[in-house]
Amino acid sequence: MFGITHFEFFVVAVFLLNVTPGPDTAYIVGRSVAQGRGAGLMSALGISAGCCVHSLACAFGLTALLAASATAFTVIKFAGAIYLIYLGVRLIFAKPSADAAVGEARAAGAPKSLKQLFLQGFWTNVLNPKVVLFFVSFFPQFVTTGSNHKTFAFLTLGAVFVLMSMVWNSFVAWIAGSVTQRFSGKPSVKKWLDRGVGSAFVGLGIKLATASR
Repeated sequence: MFGITHFEFFVVAVFLLNVTPGPDTAYIVGRSVAQGRGAGLMSALGISAGCCVHSLACAFGLTALLAASATAFTVIKFAGAIYLIYLGVRLIFAKPSADAAVGEARAAGAPKSLKQLFLQGFWTNVLNPKVVLFFVSFFPQFVTTGSNHKTFAFLTLGAVFVLMSMVWNSFVAWIAGSVTQRFSGKPSVKKWLDRGVGSAFVGLGIKLATASR
């Protein structure tokens, strides 16, 4: 089918990969816990945009070139690790709002906040070299070697991957946001949730920084 082989196995594999927790899931849960469902959904949209970049790069050969360069891999690895640690530290030391005025100020800045959430989700995904290597090693297995439609095949597989990931990530954001609403009246519980997720971010960042190719 237009250069794609074993499509059904691809769908099953993508589903299993999505339900396995990773940096993207941790980020979405963290944003949903910190700011609610809307923040989590916007973060999921940003991550999906990042996956679109990887899909396009894979389809046009840029990802393979990046994966072959040890220097490029190292630069992206440390950039992604530093970014994850930065987000984690901010969550750990975040201070809950003291009064309604603070809440109103945050609401007034909602458009800018949503943009920041989108961009943070985008860069969390784009700066993860493991995602780069995943696209390079995983996608070619489902593209026919002698096909004349390789680019189209990669783009199609990328679109399916992004769609499935967006659905799953939105579900994660919705569930995490629901838990947040339940604990919204208990700032002490929310504070420790933030610290737990923030610590997970820092751990993921350290793991990413020490990861080998």
